[in-house]
Amino acid sequence: MGFSTRYRGNILVVSLSGELDHHTADELRQTVEKELDKDIARHILLDLSQLVFMDSSGVGVLLGRYRRILAQGGKMAAYSLHPHLEHLYEVAALSKVIPAFASENLAVNELKKDEGLRR
Repeated sequence: MGFSTRYRGNILVVSLSGELDHHTADELRQTVEKELDKDIARHILLDLSQLVFMDSSGVGVLLGRYRRILAQGGKMAAYSLHPHLEHLYEVAALSKVIPAFASENLAVNELKKDEGLRR
């Protein structure tokens, strides 16, 4: 698995590629936790366009980061869900807590939608 992080304002964008499984989940968890510890990110956005496989360890890592960002008052979303992951995303009920959008801009708009009301 490969991944990279970048910021879009106060949104931590995490781009994933390849396979997110028990071999790679901990590295992703540690990297995202380090970024969240910087106290820059209010929200997390996942680019899943190049992620072709995810096992229960990967699901667990995503849900753990979801719980942390939610506890900090933020939200998490995904975009460009790879066709190989669509069924898993639904079966694992990820779509109920981490909504998936067709594009980065649509997801960013959703994440920022209520920000003005939270001040």
